[in-house]
Amino acid sequence: MQQPITGYHTDDEGHWVAQLACGHNQHVRHNPPWQERPWVITPEGRKDMLGSRLECKKCDQGAPMDERP
Repeated sequence: MQQPITGYHTDDEGHWVAQLACGHNQHVRHNPPWQERPWVITPEGRKDMLGSRLECKKCDQGAPMDERP
């Protein structure tokens, strides 16, 4: 299920995590060649992606909302 990005935070290891409108969190790493997300490494890139939709597997699984810092 596609869900819009509403914000971001970093995890304990400093990796970026997108906060989705559904209440779930999803890591958004730029780790070429497996994951191409260069937008995640700059504040401007993250800001530009607010409202963009990501596939939320947790919604598909009916998982409860995640905790957020």
